[in-house]
Amino acid sequence: MLLIGTGRKTVFPDVTILQALDESHIGYECMDSRAAARTYNILVGEGRNVSLAMLLPGAS
Repeated sequence: MLLIGTGRKTVFPDVTILQALDESHIGYECMDSRAAARTYNILVGEGRNVSLAMLLPGAS
């Protein structure tokens, strides 16, 4: 599972990134960064296999 934090607002990454995750059979969830951090901590606390990507708004 990959959690994707996208700053103050939920924004979906480019479709090619999401397609690559789908093709690799990697589950993902896009959400604002605060929610992503909270969710990550809960899932890690449960012993779940999870990664977190925090995207910087406006960074290229």
